[in-house]
Amino acid sequence: MEAPVTDALPGQKIRFADLRNRRDTDFALSPDTAGREAVAEALGIVAVKKLRFEGRIAPLGKRDWVLEGSLGATVVQECVVTLAPVTTRIDESVRRSYLTEMPDLGTGEVEMPDDDTAELLPDEIDLGEVMLEALALALPPFPRAEGAGLGEAVFTEPGARPMSDDEAKAFSGLAGLRDALENKDEDSNN
Repeated sequence: MEAPVTDALPGQKIRFADLRNRRDTDFALSPDTAGREAVAEALGIVAVKKLRFEGRIAPLGKRDWVLEGSLGATVVQECVVTLAPVTTRIDESVRRSYLTEMPDLGTGEVEMPDDDTAELLPDEIDLGEVMLEALALALPPFPRAEGAGLGEAVFTEPGARPMSDDEAKAFSGLAGLRDALENKDEDSNN
């Protein structure tokens, strides 16, 4: 039986109880070839050529923590049009706040908290999971090879004139209506 992909993912677990309360803790993850292949498989992409996640975990107040890091990657995805490989360079800042108590948003209308990176403080975090999540969010959703285009597809009933993209725009039909009304007024005046 083959091991699940998540077992092959690169990771580094950090227990908050083991961190020094008044000191920053630096980290750096740079997965090897097998780790990058596992990341590519987990994300459903062709390949991860380079991947590095580094930063620090620092105290935030007396009991809370903040993770700040940078993610650098070179990934290969399939073009959404041609399926040709598309290589993309990703450089992202990553920030997560781990709070012992989440702010009370009250009842009724819900407002977005000021810090949308805040999570409830767990016993430990896996830096590999944080890296994977940040990379997944940074991937281009619709990678397109240079020069790849969708073209124009036109569908209509048999015998009817197809509608162009310009005619489908919101106000294009008003010009035709105006012209028809002007022609009707001219015909009634003659």
